[in-house]
Amino acid sequence: MIFQFNSEHLLPVTMEVAWEFFSSPGNLARITPPEMDFKVLTDPGELEIYDGMLIDYTVKPLFGLPLYWQTEIFMVDKPNCFADRQLKGPYKLWEHKHTFIQQENGVLMKDEVRYQLPLGIIGQMAHSILVRKKVENIFIFRAKVLDQIFRKPEQK
Repeated sequence: MIFQFNSEHLLPVTMEVAWEFFSSPGNLARITPPEMDFKVLTDPGELEIYDGMLIDYTVKPLFGLPLYWQTEIFMVDKPNCFADRQLKGPYKLWEHKHTFIQQENGVLMKDEVRYQLPLGIIGQMAHSILVRKKVENIFIFRAKVLDQIFRKPEQK
């Protein structure tokens, strides 16, 4: 079964700032819950993301067990959106589309995630018991951190 998770968050920044931050793989660790011990193994240097770019990570999604994760950037429409998919990792399917929409008071960031767990019915039960809430909590944490990072100077 394929699951879908959607999230929206308004950031008080320009499109350029939003794109620069979210298209940099190095920023992923900053916006991932610390207990997941997310580490980017690929150093893209000064390269902008591009179609076909591969990025390697380690992450501890459950019970502190480290897993290798590799994603491919498979669609880039700068500065409006980009999408990545898991090539190797804990999911049977993981596709994440990041969309940025200019608003009067900032940029609306939309995340659309499609994912599927391995192990058939066992994976579906794990989703109901644990994984769905874990995915939601990642994006709740991300929103809180983004609010701190992009807080307007008069709010600090």
